[in-house]
Amino acid sequence: MKNLRSHFKFNKRERSGIFFLLLLIVVLQCVHFYIKMAAPDTAKSTVVIDADVQRHMDLLKEQEPKLNESRIFPFNPNFISDYKGYSLGMSAVEMDRLLAFRKAGHYVNAPKEFQRVTGISDSLLNKISPYFTFPAQAKRAYSSPRQNGYIIRDLNEVGATELKVVRGIGDKLSLRIVKFRESLGGFMIDEQLYDVYGLQPEVVEETLKRFKVIHRPTIKKININLASVQEIAQLTYIDYSTARKIIAYRELVGSIRSFDELTKIEDFPSDKIDRIKLYLAL
Repeated sequence: MKNLRSHFKFNKRERSGIFFLLLLIVVLQCVHFYIKMAAPDTAKSTVVIDADVQRHMDLLKEQEPKLNESRIFPFNPNFISDYKGYSLGMSAVEMDRLLAFRKAGHYVNAPKEFQRVTGISDSLLNKISPYFTFPAQAKRAYSSPRQNGYIIRDLNEVGATELKVVRGIGDKLSLRIVKFRESLGGFMIDEQLYDVYGLQPEVVEETLKRFKVIHRPTIKKININLASVQEIAQLTYIDYSTARKIIAYRELVGSIRSFDELTKIEDFPSDKIDRIKLYLAL
């Protein structure tokens, strides 16, 4: 213990040295603290905020919720797919009701009618109905008279898919009907449907319960006394060989005065004369 005390005994000169050393340390610490506080903050001084950029960023933040919303484009509600219905917010049950309604050959022609058929809520109707479009074809179909419980559609406007609602008409026959109609330039009378190859009479009868010729096509009739072989052969009911025989007969008699004269020509399809004369002129 006595030896330990000897280590803490200092003479006057040593105590003075220690005091000045401590004083120097305190002074240096104060100087360092003052310099640190007085020095400019270079990190803050180098950042400059562009007011225009900031305003643009604020505007984008305000518009972000609107940009994230799905855009809805005008559409015909009679022909929406399952995915389209889902994206609009319709349930599977609501879509099934619409598809069953369309499969029966019916059309909706007003927002309230769409709600009645599908059963969607008022809020969903108010959201999507401003985008509904009802083409003239759908309006005519919806306003057409009913027959046997069906809304009569125009036979010249329906597509292959719509024709398949008739029992007995599948993919091949529906496409064949459309192609035959195109070759004619459009059906002129309902009975021309019997001329489609492979279409059974009973199926035609069922088809005509749903579809009829409502609007006849505008066609340019062929003058049988002036037309060439090629022009006459363009008719679906007349082949090239028969067209040549018609020209030969015309040259023999001078001019054809009646369509009934055509039935005298060899191989002429006399049973189709009522159809053929719809496309001819004297």
